[in-house]
Amino acid sequence: MMNFDFTPEQEILRSTVRKFVDKEIMPYIKEWDERGYFDPNIMKRLAELNLMGVCIPEEYGGAGMDYNSLAIVCEELERGDTAFRTAVSVHIGLNSLTLLQWGTEEQKQKYLVPQAKGEKIGAFGLTEPGAGSDVAAISTTAVRDGDYYILNGQKTWISLCDIADHFIVFAYTDKSKKHHGISAFIVERTMPGFSSKAIKGKLGIRAGNTGELFFDNVRVPKENLLGHEGEGFKIAMSALDNGRFTVAAGAVGLIMACLEASVKYCHERKTFGKEIGRHQLVQQMIANMEAGLQISRLLVYKAGYLKNQGKRNTRETSLAKWIACDFANKAADDAVQIHGAYGYSNEYPVERYLRNSKAPVIYEGTREIHTIMQAEYVLGYRKDKPLRKMLPAWNPESVKL
Repeated sequence: MMNFDFTPEQEILRSTVRKFVDKEIMPYIKEWDERGYFDPNIMKRLAELNLMGVCIPEEYGGAGMDYNSLAIVCEELERGDTAFRTAVSVHIGLNSLTLLQWGTEEQKQKYLVPQAKGEKIGAFGLTEPGAGSDVAAISTTAVRDGDYYILNGQKTWISLCDIADHFIVFAYTDKSKKHHGISAFIVERTMPGFSSKAIKGKLGIRAGNTGELFFDNVRVPKENLLGHEGEGFKIAMSALDNGRFTVAAGAVGLIMACLEASVKYCHERKTFGKEIGRHQLVQQMIANMEAGLQISRLLVYKAGYLKNQGKRNTRETSLAKWIACDFANKAADDAVQIHGAYGYSNEYPVERYLRNSKAPVIYEGTREIHTIMQAEYVLGYRKDKPLRKMLPAWNPESVKL
């Protein structure tokens, strides 16, 4: 039975995050974007609202809300700026939910609980200078040495590189086994040999902290192995299911922002004696934004519904990420067009929306990767096999907000 209504708790959540964005992000984002400055206080304030673990069970320090509540948070944060949705995507989607799914009880107590409370920040280290879509091409290694693994290598394009306390890092423990020889580790910033460096000069998401991680003989305790040796590839792919879900939800928020800005401008600007919203080709762009918003939101919430049921959702999440990010990129382009010459200036936010919209079309699976995935599902070449551990289904009796 399908129900398209939001629960009262979800309505309150959306209102709470929207008010937060309007007060804490909107007045400052233009300056932060120009300066390339990430304000870490935003994370602290989100923690005060119990949003840094919104869908993490209460027993692990979270709010215990459902996975579509995470989507709502990401929508509203990206309406403010992609940088802050990205921070939540990485902290919750890629790191905390991966710990929830694959971590031991000891690892959850040590790392997940403080992350869900917002006392510590989590990030994710998979991409390398020579390995993006081709995960098996990573060169970072982890060599067993008694009770430790010795990590050596480099990661790049890592969000929260200078902010996060904990990182889930992927490295080869047996190169001869190719992707079956990749393992996952929980690495702490304070471990000797770890360092990070921000990347400057980005096209978009300038208010976000993105950069490189370096591992120089980092000694990681064997207790920090996440999952089993050789299980890293499966862990990475399941983590990307969660990350892609939040990216798709954020894209819905960006379409929403483009639509709000464009509708406002359509009523303000007049040409040829009437509001530009009266011109049919402008209406076409507005209509396309609305269609993209509604289609993308339905795809996202379908994936969230499957997550709530504890069901595998790789196919549905891939489709949502691909379609929503493409629609967001087009909506931002149309928003600039509607604003005309003013859209080319940061006097209006739409130029920032356009710059921000490009990265999600690339990261966490390029549009080309997702196109191939969807075709292979339809043709029967790709089938999702059961995982040793699944993301827990949502327990509706555990809501803390």
